[in-house]
Amino acid sequence: MNISNSGSPFVTPRTRRAAQVRAAPAAVTAAVTRGVARWFDDMGFASLTEFKLGNGRRADVVGLNADGTILMVEVKSTPEDFRGDAKWLEYVPYCDGFSFAVPPHFPWQILPASCGVVIADAHSAAVVREAPRHALHPARRKALTLRFALSAGQRLSSIVDPRV
Repeated sequence: MNISNSGSPFVTPRTRRAAQVRAAPAAVTAAVTRGVARWFDDMGFASLTEFKLGNGRRADVVGLNADGTILMVEVKSTPEDFRGDAKWLEYVPYCDGFSFAVPPHFPWQILPASCGVVIADAHSAAVVREAPRHALHPARRKALTLRFALSAGQRLSSIVDPRV
């Protein structure tokens, strides 16, 4: 009997999905990141991925809306990815609201209650728990907004003219 056969009683949709997650965490991360960017867009936010903060850290996804609200999302593809990373605490002072974004199969209840939770796939995202809001200091907001604008402009320029 061939166990890899999709009709096998040993390979269920759940075990197949688990195997895909183990085999390609980078693909899961990319899908969740895309879903978060679409969610931000649906809410009227511009977003940037791998956004460098003033403390040298890089946030997975940052959203900025017309009111100047800055939301930050850290993507975690597996529980081990979350447990092995405590640097997310250094992102919170750089946003008005901080959330984790995880794939649908992630046990999101293990995430800190002090953070928002977003469930995302490659097509969309949904809020499971709202991110607590805290206002940024005006000087930090201005610095982040300028950094966001500069980064977005540089990324656009590199698409228009790769030489830049």
